[in-house]
Amino acid sequence: MHSKKLKYIMAYLIPVLIVFSIFSENVLSYSSVVVLFIFVPFIELFTKGSIENFSEIEEEIAKKDPVFDYLIYGLVPLQYIILVCFLYKINQNDLPLYVKIGVTTAYGMACGILGINLAHELGHRLTKHERFLSKMLLLTSLYMHFYIEHNRGHHKNVSTDNDPASGKLGESIYTFYFRSIWGSWVSAWKLEKHKLTKNNQPFWSWHNEMLRFQFLQLLLIAIVFYLFGLQTLLFFLAGAFMGILLLETVNYIEHYGLRRNKKENGFEKTQPIHSWNSNHPLGRMLLFELSRHSDHHYMASRKYQVLRHFDESPQLPTGYPGMMLLSLIPPLWFKIMNNKIHLYKTTLAGKALA
Repeated sequence: MHSKKLKYIMAYLIPVLIVFSIFSENVLSYSSVVVLFIFVPFIELFTKGSIENFSEIEEEIAKKDPVFDYLIYGLVPLQYIILVCFLYKINQNDLPLYVKIGVTTAYGMACGILGINLAHELGHRLTKHERFLSKMLLLTSLYMHFYIEHNRGHHKNVSTDNDPASGKLGESIYTFYFRSIWGSWVSAWKLEKHKLTKNNQPFWSWHNEMLRFQFLQLLLIAIVFYLFGLQTLLFFLAGAFMGILLLETVNYIEHYGLRRNKKENGFEKTQPIHSWNSNHPLGRMLLFELSRHSDHHYMASRKYQVLRHFDESPQLPTGYPGMMLLSLIPPLWFKIMNNKIHLYKTTLAGKALA
């Protein structure tokens, strides 16, 4: 069990790498991109990972072990330290433009891999302090509505055409970006309006969490503008948007081409066959088991350390970083993934897909 906890310490290499990139004043400012999207995918091409799951006793111990939680909590202040470092560095007038772009990509990596990914994990927790941390992480990417739409929208409608964050068969990543970003934002407003109506609370009030989110995001933008000026603000917005695109690329991958069957009163229950899974070891450690996505959607309340492998779930050919790169080349993506879906639907588990 001790070694299973220690492996997640590897995730702390990401903030170290990002800070190194931010304070490098040459091509090394691109170190985060090179390591995370060239070195890691290359290594994962030659690894398959373990399909081993915890025993029932091990799982109960792991669920109650606070160290797994502390590993997540510790990265929250680091995300804000990265934000401050980024704003300080990008504000230097003598920094060459190509270095500023590299520094911005490093901050984008922080937003997507640390900020939004950890916010996703904490947003599923039941305690108020963990949900507060989730929202504060999303603030650094200006994507706070994700907290509402993901938990109350995506998990309900996943792997159906009602979900803007589930990629359709034959849909390119670039079309998906527009549909998911806009559709998720609109969905969050609708979900919050429905909640307020149900609770007999006014839409134009502090009870409306979407209004609070917009206020906090605009406040952060105003603070950055006031303290650092327009140019730094534009780089900050670019870095946050890069984090958003990383999230949406992952969304595209996780359910691409997989659909639940319709029933008389809606859709069948979400099963492990409705999400793509990956056991590639580096991605699992660096992303806190996000790639074991089949079990996450099967039982959203399960903490990252106890997510399971299912033999019947469809498996990605490589880890998340490699699949993200592949998705950016639609013809190659369609050739590989559409064929994977076709072959999967010939299996006993895959025949149950819509």
